[in-house]
Amino acid sequence: MSVKDVDSRELIISTAEELKKTSGITPPVWAPFVKTGSHKERVPDNADWWYMRAAALLRRVAITNAGVSRLRRVYGGRKHRGYKPEKKVQASGNIIRKILQQLEAAKLVKKGKKGRQVTAAGQKFLDKVAKNVSSHQK
Repeated sequence: MSVKDVDSRELIISTAEELKKTSGITPPVWAPFVKTGSHKERVPDNADWWYMRAAALLRRVAITNAGVSRLRRVYGGRKHRGYKPEKKVQASGNIIRKILQQLEAAKLVKKGKKGRQVTAAGQKFLDKVAKNVSSHQK
C-alpha cells in the first residue's frame, strides 16, 4: 500500500498522529501565535496544526520532490487587499523550512539535487501509515 492509494485527508491525519510520537518533531514556542502566511487573517484554529502541516509536507515530498520555494507556492493563497484586486502570495517560508529541518533530523527526509526527497525510512514510515489507513477504510 502506498501514499497514492489511500485518501489524502485520512493519511495526513494518521501521519500527524504518528509524528506526535516522534521525538524530533515538536512545534517551536512561537507556533501558537503565528499565521501560516501573509494571506491569512488569523492563526490556525487547530492546536495541532504543526503536526498536520508536517504530515502534509511529508506526503507532498513523497509524491514529488519539492523544495521550500515550490512548497511556499503550494501552501500560498490569495491575499485580500481591500478595494484593490486580490493578489497571489506565498506561504511562510520559515514554517516550511523549520518543519523540513525537523523531518531531516528525524531521518524521514533528505536534501536532494532538486529539493527534498523522502528517505527509505520515511517511505517505510508512510507506507506503514497508509497500510493502517487502508485497513480502517475497509
